[in-house]
Amino acid sequence: MNFKHKHIFLLPGLLTLLGILIFPIIFTVRLSLSSWDSFYPGLDFIGLENYVRLFTDDLRFWESFARLSFLSVTTVFLQYVIGFSLALMVWEDIKFQRFFRVLFLIPMMSTPVIMTVIWRTVFHESLGPVNDFFSLFDMAPPWLSNEYLSLVTVITVEVWQWTPFMFLLMLAGLLSLPKEPFLAASIDGAGPIRKFVYVTFPLMAPISIGAIIIRLIEASKIMDTVYVLTSGGPGTSTETSSYYIFIKGLREFQMGYSAALSFTYLIIMIISLTVIANVLVKIFIKKA
Repeated sequence: MNFKHKHIFLLPGLLTLLGILIFPIIFTVRLSLSSWDSFYPGLDFIGLENYVRLFTDDLRFWESFARLSFLSVTTVFLQYVIGFSLALMVWEDIKFQRFFRVLFLIPMMSTPVIMTVIWRTVFHESLGPVNDFFSLFDMAPPWLSNEYLSLVTVITVEVWQWTPFMFLLMLAGLLSLPKEPFLAASIDGAGPIRKFVYVTFPLMAPISIGAIIIRLIEASKIMDTVYVLTSGGPGTSTETSSYYIFIKGLREFQMGYSAALSFTYLIIMIISLTVIANVLVKIFIKKA
């Protein structure tokens, strides 16, 4: 049966999708142009005052964004390296292969908030097992009360939690690779390192780019780990953009200003991820 206008059946779903995506953005923009807060709840129009305040008098937001950028890039890089390495390990024929494949996925199966609470106990300065170990060397690192060590703690928890996701994507990619290039490399006398550099890594380039971008998108929204583990502290040393927007919107009830923060953050992330994607394509595809 041939319908000349069969695409019209996609219209309801398309309109619903556009409504879900566009309406929140439009409302956020309108809200950002108001002074809505706990004292004056309402969509009064104040022009670009919130944006002027953001770009001229809110260093804390830009510091949180720089911190988020560092955390995102660092955690995703470590997740990629570790996840790819683990995927290569179980891709080969080793004993207990299926067991290790399931074992490496366990962190991702757990609830992030619950596991962060457990990690907070693990890194507790007086009760945690980590400092119990360091006490053997007369050391007691302040994991959650030092501005640098607290960042290390957040990175550790994020890498532990989400490396399995990267592992899963990379393993799926490895299992889908054709065997012919590897057979040809073996005939030419290539060893494991040369096979990885000239065969495996180039063939995995598209999957690597996709996996890194997906994780960067998720890592750019880091908040639950920070909220439970450090509450942005000590001071604001682990505060990310998402957590700062949460503070302004849902603690201080500066809804208009938090909307301006959110929309600005959205635009910056779209531009940043587009640039990063283009850079990754140039790096991986050229090497391929």
